[in-house]
Amino acid sequence: MEKPTKTPNTHDTRNAIDALLANKEVPVKTTKVFGCSTKWKDKNEWVRKNDEEWAKQPVTLELIDEAGIRDLLKNNSDKLRLINIWATWCGPCVTEFPEFIKMKRMYNARDFEFISISADEPSKKQKVHDFLKKKQAANPNYLFSGDNKYKLIEAVDPNWQGALPYTILVEPGGKIVYAKQSTIDPLQMRKLIVEHPLIGRVY
Repeated sequence: MEKPTKTPNTHDTRNAIDALLANKEVPVKTTKVFGCSTKWKDKNEWVRKNDEEWAKQPVTLELIDEAGIRDLLKNNSDKLRLINIWATWCGPCVTEFPEFIKMKRMYNARDFEFISISADEPSKKQKVHDFLKKKQAANPNYLFSGDNKYKLIEAVDPNWQGALPYTILVEPGGKIVYAKQSTIDPLQMRKLIVEHPLIGRVY
């Protein structure tokens, strides 16, 4: 996609309007378009195949302790890392979870990654895994292995009061640029992601 803020070097639209207002012939009647194609109807088949490919991707779930969570928060990767702490028994969590999967797919080819951490009891691992498979969560997924949830809270963010869901956005190097207890505004989150220097609106 071309940079939308780029200064144009042609003024065909302006010239066409001026010509029409002056009852004159439009100097350039048509122009070609360069950039990403729009959502034409013939892309339906491509979308269907793409969805099928997503559905085939394996969904994994691993146990993680406090040390592992702290390592995730350090973000030693080169990607912008979105982390969501949730649980299957949390209504708002399961309601908003598909939005994170959408974001994962939207920015999958960019310097971005989504990670989920379940606060369910370790004994509920199968239930958590079943939920993730249903949502096609083919991203890193973890289940807190400890039975002391206060240690989970401290490992994630001492400022977190403990209510779920809890979402944080972490830059490489560990700087937290967003943290919210309760559900997110999906549109606001996507805007925050694309406006981050690591991602950008164009690439």
